[in-house]
Amino acid sequence: MPDSSTASNKELSDLCRHTAEKSRAAAIQLATVPGEQRAACLRVAADIIRKDEADILKANLRDLAAAPGFGLTEAATDRLRLDSERIEGIAAGVEAVAELPDPVGELIEISTQPNGLQVRKVRVPLGVIFFIYESRPNVTADAAAVALASGNAVILRGGKEAAYSSKRIVESIRQAITASGLPTDCVQLVDIADREAVGAFLQFDNLIDLAIPRGGESLIRRVCAEARMPVLKHFSGNCHVYVDKSAELDMAERILIDAKCQRMGVCNAAESLLVHRDIAQEYLPRIAEQLRSRTVEILGDEATCQILPGIGEATESDFATEFLGPKLSIGVVRSIDDAIEHINRFGSRHTDAIVTSEESAAKRFAARVDTAVVLVNASTRFNDGGELGLGAEIGISTDKLHARGPCGPRELTTYKYVVTGNGQTKGS
Repeated sequence: MPDSSTASNKELSDLCRHTAEKSRAAAIQLATVPGEQRAACLRVAADIIRKDEADILKANLRDLAAAPGFGLTEAATDRLRLDSERIEGIAAGVEAVAELPDPVGELIEISTQPNGLQVRKVRVPLGVIFFIYESRPNVTADAAAVALASGNAVILRGGKEAAYSSKRIVESIRQAITASGLPTDCVQLVDIADREAVGAFLQFDNLIDLAIPRGGESLIRRVCAEARMPVLKHFSGNCHVYVDKSAELDMAERILIDAKCQRMGVCNAAESLLVHRDIAQEYLPRIAEQLRSRTVEILGDEATCQILPGIGEATESDFATEFLGPKLSIGVVRSIDDAIEHINRFGSRHTDAIVTSEESAAKRFAARVDTAVVLVNASTRFNDGGELGLGAEIGISTDKLHARGPCGPRELTTYKYVVTGNGQTKGS
């Protein structure tokens, strides 16, 4: 006889498998739903989210009330909080995804072989996405919208910190799915608190095509270790701004302050500033004044400490850290190549920016920095699906396969070859 824990584990596994099976069945149906119908569904979902604002805010208040018990930081609580403006942003993001070109069915390549076979390479959905994420209720709507727009079914496993908000948002989206004639189970929310549920889903590689973890590094490493299916990783955002010797300093000041301070608890906020030594004496004091006025703690290398006496000394660990709060590491470099070497050593391949007036420097930086998104004379905060024309994103991939950077509908597709003949056989 199995013990009670074994029986319980089997019950949990069976429940998760049933959810995955429903998603697989929904994905098969969704793959042939016309793009116009999927887009119309998203527009209906946006309208329903707006209509349900009061209920969503009420659910969000329950999450906020529980936040102290989960030990959330101020930045994490801010990411969790919803208001009328943020709900409008969620609805507008869903609508923006609806307006994107439908990637499904896109003809990527076509050729005719000498034997008359016509070979078409056609874009198709991946199938079923298992999306594991932490306490950001807007991500619930973004992920569902991106999955629907790309013809995929999605299983959402949000963090407990946003459980009530996410559940209420999904209720609105599923209402739109049903009203639009799509398979309702193409969007499912896993509300099982047991962390073992994640492990169970990660075993179903015959039902789930891709796992996407979005959250802390420990979550991502766990998913990578346990998943039997491919994993699209959204690792930490240790983002850099490099101010080159030719930079226009007023511009460099605006960009750095926006990149660091516009919203500190997000993955595309700047965590490290590198400054060419030729302009460090002039630039660093003025940027330090701006940072201090915003209560940002500065940690610097030896050269920075000499220019800015009284700041903390930065260690290698500091330069490798995603602070997600009011702290910034600063280094003075001898050349653009030193800046590139520093970023490639300490960065997380997420987002890195250069401020320069020299086109050759911009090209060198863009070519040699190993990162998903390079910004030239713009804030790192623009590495965002909405800002880069994707409408919304399901994550920002720091991988190189199969997608990199912000992942919208197109990044959740693959392709198949469709070969058409008129009776050809290999042996003839």
